[in-house]
Amino acid sequence: GGRDISFTLHRGEILGLYGLVGAGRTELARSLIGIDRVTAGDVLVDGKKARIRNVKQALVRHRIGYVSENRKEEGLIQILPLHSNVSITIWRTLQNWVGWISTRAEKKAVEPFVERLDIKAPSLNTIVASLSGGNQQKVSLAKWLAAGVDVLIIDEPTVGIDVRTKANLHELIWELVQRGLGIVLISSDMPEMIRRADRILVMRRGRITGEIANDHDYEKTSEQIMGFIH
Repeated sequence: GGRDISFTLHRGEILGLYGLVGAGRTELARSLIGIDRVTAGDVLVDGKKARIRNVKQALVRHRIGYVSENRKEEGLIQILPLHSNVSITIWRTLQNWVGWISTRAEKKAVEPFVERLDIKAPSLNTIVASLSGGNQQKVSLAKWLAAGVDVLIIDEPTVGIDVRTKANLHELIWELVQRGLGIVLISSDMPEMIRRADRILVMRRGRITGEIANDHDYEKTSEQIMGFIH
């Protein structure tokens, strides 16, 4: 379990969470959205104590979304078509009174996001498993955008995707921040972190060992980060 973990995320900010593999970054993210239990301390949303027991509560009550690096197991339902994967977070709002969702309503809700993210798929009926890694990553982002979250935790967003998709993804993250989202960016890619984050928290062995106000000066910031890791 993590100890000494205290941080604030502001609207319209990218908060970087940096640490080597095993530092506890993903565990921290998972406990924030109710996959893992918070053993001590509180999560405050808008200054109020939040008891988040599962991902659905995180989303519905507190508008927190999580894009996992483990797209295969957590992020997407591989055997479902693209339109169902993107609209999964808004199923509740799309349901009619008998709890049935029309494919047409689903596609209509999803289309703008598929376009905005430039998701390359033969059609909205395409099974997600057959898409490229980069497009799968975009699908997992699209579903949270469709849900209109306020906070998005993005875990190792650019692992295993090509350079162009990477650039696309960063542009999108930037756009979300402009719209006032708070983003927690978890990454072990130091250049990416220094380029993107407004502030950087460094984690080591389940605790936060330092906080850096990032001025995007690579040499200076990477030195600071290294200082907190060892």
